[in-house]
Amino acid sequence: MKLQCLLVDDEPLALDIIESYVNKVEGIEIVGKFSNPVKAFEMLQKQKVDLIFLDINMPKLNGLELIQSVADRPKVIFTTAYRDYAQDAFELDAVDYLLKPISFSRFLRALGKAYQQLQWKPLPGFEISEDDGAAFSEMKFIYVKADKKMVKVILKDIFYIESLKDYILIHIPGKRIITKQKISYLEEKLPEDQFLRIHRSFLISIAKIEAFTLNNVEINGKELPIGRSYKNEVAEILNKAVD
Repeated sequence: MKLQCLLVDDEPLALDIIESYVNKVEGIEIVGKFSNPVKAFEMLQKQKVDLIFLDINMPKLNGLELIQSVADRPKVIFTTAYRDYAQDAFELDAVDYLLKPISFSRFLRALGKAYQQLQWKPLPGFEISEDDGAAFSEMKFIYVKADKKMVKVILKDIFYIESLKDYILIHIPGKRIITKQKISYLEEKLPEDQFLRIHRSFLISIAKIEAFTLNNVEINGKELPIGRSYKNEVAEILNKAVD
């Protein structure tokens, strides 16, 4: 059985490009192609799809409004020429956010993410080489609002995230990024196999831990406390890493 996808973009050329990319990959098929987002919405009321490649800036109904209007949402890969909507897109649990012009290799990395999230076993014809796999890993990121702009943060660069009331500090090499956000929001969004909440004020990258005891962890030369209510879970996870 093939993964079923829907293409929605008011630009015919953009639709044709994504269609050509999809057609190069076995194991996925296009079940709908629309330049009118309202027509796409009508189809989604009648037929469930696995994945939608969705433009954002469209007349009558933009991509964000479209996906918010669907009760049984498919996985979404946004395809857009605008960076401004990145935070909104990821708040809707988007698989990826592709900026036009979109290369085939970037398309493949996004599709690989969708396969992972859908726990879909690719059929022959869809393969990611070691080089593409490394690039895919490097492309994992989030956008946060800082200094009145959307700033990309590569996940593998994060040492830890620190909460200060309504703000958080994202500690990365050479600097801190300050954004108005709840630490619990990022805790839900970040991969749980890569990040661990150790305290009400600290969310850490497991890969960046340099040393730990029952009471604290050391990351980038700084000791961070393990909260009392987090100790059992943290100890279990860290002890597994040692084993």
